[in-house]
Amino acid sequence: MNALKTTFFLTLLTVLLVFAGKALGGNQGMILAFGFALVMNGISYWFSDKIVLKMYRAQPVTEADAPQLYNIVADLAMRAKMPMPKVYLIDNPTPNAFATGRNPEHAAVAVTTGIMRILNREELTGVLAHELSHVRHRDILISTVAATVAGAISMLANMAQWAMIFGGFGGRSGDREGGMSGLGAIVMIILAPIAAMMIQMAVSRSREFEADAGGAKLCGNPLWLAEALRKLHVGVQRVPMDANPATAHMFIVSPLRGGGMMSLFSTHPPMEERIARLEAMVYGRR
Repeated sequence: MNALKTTFFLTLLTVLLVFAGKALGGNQGMILAFGFALVMNGISYWFSDKIVLKMYRAQPVTEADAPQLYNIVADLAMRAKMPMPKVYLIDNPTPNAFATGRNPEHAAVAVTTGIMRILNREELTGVLAHELSHVRHRDILISTVAATVAGAISMLANMAQWAMIFGGFGGRSGDREGGMSGLGAIVMIILAPIAAMMIQMAVSRSREFEADAGGAKLCGNPLWLAEALRKLHVGVQRVPMDANPATAHMFIVSPLRGGGMMSLFSTHPPMEERIARLEAMVYGRR
């Protein structure tokens, strides 16, 4: 079901891109914006692991540096039949973790010192299994594709905004290209980027559910991950992280605060639902 949701959301993003490109910038504008977004996100895809690890000052660790952490990752990688990822430690009191890397052969797992303090071995195993599940599912590739299309839509809206300012919309030239003028263009400029962002966030939430399920199976006990999520949810509220919003989707628990309407733009599903799904794997639906 989560895979179907992801496919649906990515298809919806593509349709929105085509429609926005046709309406706002015509065929040429759509192609140029998509091409530029593809190049920028391609660079991000190839180098994002190095960028984000450096951003959070993550330090590589060996088995001698952190034997428990390293051995858990090694055991899970062996169970998953995937190469051993690089292991990093972030000196930060906020309990959190993330995985990065463009594929299983170039993967890295990073945890904070805060998460090492509050989780026992079983709970930490559940968290790391979740992160390795992201790597196995190639979620970084999926999120990059979503970001590419959403970024192209936002650029189209910006192009259209400047075109309106300098009189680029309207007239016969716009009609020949299939462009939009007047109130319709203004509405599209405002709504298209918002809709793209909401869909992109929905893709991220679907992948979190998938990683929870995959991680629960990989570690062998869904309750380990469920209990870890409870502790992490409280821990992040008590000790918030000064995180870049652009990287929020990478963490197992969102480092950003938000509620109400902001939940529509959240990169993570509601914690209560995540825990309930994990417990249902053991106890069934209640």
